[in-house]
Amino acid sequence: MPSDHKKDKPWDTPDIDKWKIDEFKPEDNASGSPFLEESSFMTLFPKYREEYLKQIWADVTKALSQKHIACTLDLVEGSMTVKTTRKTFDPVQILNARDMIKLLARSVPFPQAVKIMDDEVSCDVVKIGGFVTNKERFVKRRQRLIGPSGNTLKALELLTDCYMLVQGNTVAVMGPHKGLKVMRTVIEDCMKNIHPIYHIKELMVKKELAKRPELANEDWSRFLPNFKKKNVARKLPKQVKDDREKGKTKKTYTPFPPQQTPRKIDLQIESGEYFLGKKEKRLKELQEKKQHQEEVSEERQAERAKSYEAPDEDVRENPLLKKEKKDKKKKSKSSDEDDDGEKKKKKHKKRKSEDDEDADSEKSEKKKHKKHKKHSSEDDE
Repeated sequence: MPSDHKKDKPWDTPDIDKWKIDEFKPEDNASGSPFLEESSFMTLFPKYREEYLKQIWADVTKALSQKHIACTLDLVEGSMTVKTTRKTFDPVQILNARDMIKLLARSVPFPQAVKIMDDEVSCDVVKIGGFVTNKERFVKRRQRLIGPSGNTLKALELLTDCYMLVQGNTVAVMGPHKGLKVMRTVIEDCMKNIHPIYHIKELMVKKELAKRPELANEDWSRFLPNFKKKNVARKLPKQVKDDREKGKTKKTYTPFPPQQTPRKIDLQIESGEYFLGKKEKRLKELQEKKQHQEEVSEERQAERAKSYEAPDEDVRENPLLKKEKKDKKKKSKSSDEDDDGEKKKKKHKKRKSEDDEDADSEKSEKKKHKKHKKHSSEDDE
C-alpha cells in the first residue's frame, strides 16, 4: 500500500508486502556478541508421556541445536528445560522452543510440534476444565469439538488452517494468529453450550465471500446465517419436582418479617412455671424425671419380654395321617350320599302311596254318585 506522505519514496511500490516477516539471520544481530544473560524455561510433563519423550528426545535436541538452543530432559523430576547458549543469535527462538516443549507435554506429536519453530506458526493452549462443573456434561461438550469420527475437528482445521488436539482439560491449537483467534472463540463457545456447527457454517460462508474481490469493502452481515434461539423444555430440578408431587405451593412474598419465636421465659410464664417457688420447681422436675424413668423401664421390659416369646414354627404334617384323614372324609361322604339316597326313596314311596290313596278316594266318590243317580231315577218312575 503506497504511503500518503507528500514526500516521494521511490522504493515504496504497491508490489511490496509490508506484512511479510523476513527470516532473522546471524548478520541481523547488530552487536554480534552473545546475549548478556542466559534465558531458560521449564515445563513439567505427565507420567504417561515419559516413554514417548525418551524415544524422540534425540530428534528434539537436533531440531533445537540448529537454532543454537540447549535442552535437557529430567525423568526424575518429570520436566523439560530449554535455555539459550553463547551461539544463540535470535531472541525469539527461545520463546518458540518454550512453546514446543509445552506442546510436547500436552501430547502433541513431535513432527507437528517442531513446526512451531517457524516464525509464521504460533500456538495457543486453551484451558477448558473450568467452564463446566458437572463431569458428564463436560465430557459431552468436549466430545462435540471432535464430532462423530472426528468430522467437526477436520472441518475446523480446514477452515482456519490450524492444527487442533483435544487432550484432558486443555485444547492445543497451532497455526496463524488469525486462525488461533477463531479457534479460541469456537472452543470457548462450545464449552458454553453453543454447538461448533454454527461457527462452521459461518466460516464456510466467510471463506466463499473472501474469494470475491467486489465484496472486499462491503458488509457481510446480510450473507451470514442468523440463528434464532429456541426455548427448549429444560429438565426441572429435583427439589421443584418433589414440591410439585407433594402439592407444595410457592410461598407468597411479604415485606413483613416472620413472627418472633417466644423466649424460654415467655413459655414458662404461659405455663405458670415461672411463678413457682424453688421447692415446687424441684418437686416438679423430680416428678417429670420419675415419669420419664417409668416410661423407659416399661419400654425396656417390653423389649426383654419379646425375646421370651416363642417364634412361629412351621407345623410338619405326617403324610400317613394325611392319607387316613382323606380316607375318612371319603367314607363319610359316601355314607352321607347313601343316607340321602334312602331318604329320597322313602319320600318317593310316600308320594306314590298318597297318590294311590287319592285316586281310590276319587273312584269311590264317583261310584257313590252313580248309585245316587240310579236311586233318584227309580223314585221318579
